[in-house]
Amino acid sequence: MMHTVCLVPGDGIGPEVTTAARAVIDASGADIEWVPLPAGATAEQLLGRTLPERTLTAITAHGVALKGPITTPIGGGFESVNVRLRKKLNLYAAVRPVRSLPGIESRFSNVDLVIIRENTEGLYSGLENEVVDGVMQSLKIVTAAASKRIAKFAFDYAVARGRKKVTCFHKANIMKKTDGLFLECARRMYQSYADRVQYEEMIIDNGCMQLVRDPSQFDMLLLENLYGDIVSDLAAGLVGGLGVVPGANFGDDCAVFEPVHGSAPNIARKGLANPLACIMSGVMMLNHLGATEKASRIRNAYDSVLGERDLSLLTPDIGGRGTTQSFADAIIRAMK
Repeated sequence: MMHTVCLVPGDGIGPEVTTAARAVIDASGADIEWVPLPAGATAEQLLGRTLPERTLTAITAHGVALKGPITTPIGGGFESVNVRLRKKLNLYAAVRPVRSLPGIESRFSNVDLVIIRENTEGLYSGLENEVVDGVMQSLKIVTAAASKRIAKFAFDYAVARGRKKVTCFHKANIMKKTDGLFLECARRMYQSYADRVQYEEMIIDNGCMQLVRDPSQFDMLLLENLYGDIVSDLAAGLVGGLGVVPGANFGDDCAVFEPVHGSAPNIARKGLANPLACIMSGVMMLNHLGATEKASRIRNAYDSVLGERDLSLLTPDIGGRGTTQSFADAIIRAMK
């Protein structure tokens, strides 16, 4: 079956890793018609807008996109395109699987967890202002509607994929109203799933400590926006870094798949970027589209390449001497 997929290369290493991911996906035999679309700093330079309307329109129309990382200026400049995209398309649920991979050395060898992040509000609502000179304010927005929605998504995900336990990280001991509401919504939603899934709660500072001590005690994590962003990167460090962790953003009508890592402008156009996170995000996309056999082919192929541990093929971030292209080519060969 032919699928139309929007392809947003993004900035920095984005064009390199999305090109590699596209080549691997095409080589799997997946029947994809790609629609390239601009967004980010590159789009602003070319079109004067970081998120052109035609990009939003196309993703809305086709319902699925594979996106590379997009640069977000620090301490100034334009608003985060990632945040705007999630809000505009109502991509309220971020899903970030984190698992140990063959051939990649890390402190732990048994990591297999899924992070579910509320994607549209919290401190990422973007409501900031200057109160008086030298005093800035940022408003944290938490609503019952969004909190119930993401809790339901998490429990539904757990049931559908045979996951056993959902742990809600929070700071409701201090932020009693905002985090308290998020926590209360998770508790109430759990009542409809209590016969199928376990549920526990953990204050986030203790949760992070427990995560780096023994990640095997967790199965799925449910977090609000800012916490989910931070913990996703922390968890990536348990399995080899940001270059090996995929991500997806789901709404009711569309989904955008993207690697967790940033645009890494310092290594852009040097052939050093690890394409695996983007390829893995493409595997998530294929599963979403129902092309599960093609997704399995790719996953088996990159597991095989990683397991062989040929350093001439792997990128430097995971101990190799290879390039973006050599890694992607090796995965393609492993599928033949």
